[in-house]
Amino acid sequence: MNKQLNADLGNGSIGKLLFQLSVPAIAAQIINVLYNMVDRAYIGHIPEIGSQALTGVGVTMPVIMAISAFAALVAMGSAPRAGIMLGKKDSNTAEKILGNSFFSLIIVAIILTITILLFGEPILMIFGASENTVGYALDYLNIYAIGTIFVQITLGMNAFISTQGFAKTSMLTVAIGAIINIILDPILIFGFDMGVKGAALATILSQGVSCFWVIRFLTSEKTVLRIKKENVQFNPKIMLPCIALGLAPFIMQFTEAVIAVCFNSNLYKYGGDTAVGAMTILTSIMQFSMLPLQGLTQGSQPIISYNFGAGNFDRIKKTFKLLVISCLSFSTLIWAISMFAPKLFIMIFANSPELIDYSVWAVRIYMAVSCIFGIQIACQQTFIAIGNAKISMFLALLRKVFLLIPLIFILPAFFEDKAFAVFLAEPIADFFAVVTTASMFIYTFKKLGVNKENVMDSTKS
Repeated sequence: MNKQLNADLGNGSIGKLLFQLSVPAIAAQIINVLYNMVDRAYIGHIPEIGSQALTGVGVTMPVIMAISAFAALVAMGSAPRAGIMLGKKDSNTAEKILGNSFFSLIIVAIILTITILLFGEPILMIFGASENTVGYALDYLNIYAIGTIFVQITLGMNAFISTQGFAKTSMLTVAIGAIINIILDPILIFGFDMGVKGAALATILSQGVSCFWVIRFLTSEKTVLRIKKENVQFNPKIMLPCIALGLAPFIMQFTEAVIAVCFNSNLYKYGGDTAVGAMTILTSIMQFSMLPLQGLTQGSQPIISYNFGAGNFDRIKKTFKLLVISCLSFSTLIWAISMFAPKLFIMIFANSPELIDYSVWAVRIYMAVSCIFGIQIACQQTFIAIGNAKISMFLALLRKVFLLIPLIFILPAFFEDKAFAVFLAEPIADFFAVVTTASMFIYTFKKLGVNKENVMDSTKS
């Protein structure tokens, strides 16, 4: 193949590469959050029904997060493996991974669409919809379900654009959809008086344009890896290792919905609406603080995957060192603001004195060890970038499933202030997760350059 990667992943300056690839990725993360915020802002201002409509659409968020998680299941394991193959100069296998992933995303989208259309109402009731809000939630979700195929292909295939070093193109995929959504929202919601249905239609139309953009790019002469008809199939030998690697990001995203239910149910039990309101603020702060960390790890993934495939272990170590310093610096900054000036965050989301006062102490507990969380995400995402499916899946399960969810229910039995105990579950889970992740990472990385063959074998597991 004569086409060249958009970035010199094998020889270019690591600092410049990380900056070049991370900045667009961070921008894409921020745009994506604004995408959702603007959508909710318009819905909340629908005359007479805005409040109930917003609550109804809010109930659909865990379902939408789950849909995104399935895109991660396919693509977040496939894209790093394709990057590793590029590093090995095996573009033929990389293109087979791309084609198989494209086919898999279509199949997943069809299954999800049928499931949501058939069982949408009971699913929404499980996630907290009421008789007053389920109608709005169904209006939104049923239309969104029809556009699931656009969401799957956009999110899934965009990962392959990033892994080739086309960071700006990857960012434009998100930006194009966000801009169209912002334009269509008021037109369809208010201009055509479609209400919640208009918001959902605006979302799937904008995702449809992003989907077209991604497919057009990946079938053009500009890309290194192209979607080819002969590769659009499901080959278990190609896809099963990719899905195994994708289980970690899938679990990380899918369990967010489960954790939200666990936190909110216990906090409502012990602290009422104020505690639940504070939790909404805390998760918003955590979400915003994670954006640059996710962008940094997305920027590092093409560099690490490519050089892992090429056997350039010194470049992997240099990239990881810069990545962990960058992530740790940012997470320490977020921790400092949370500890010493928490109202800077809280007053963005609340104006009630009671809620602000409650949230001030809650955020200091919840974010108590967030200063070291940069280590967690840098190590965990690097395991994914080098194709280590077993460890990445274990670490994804460790923090949320093995530690956080049980602690949410166990700790209140040992504290007089039950709501405090629920908030305390987060820093305890984070601390043990970081220690475990860092220990496993140090052990694994000692193999790099010492026992290369065994480490490389992790890509086949």
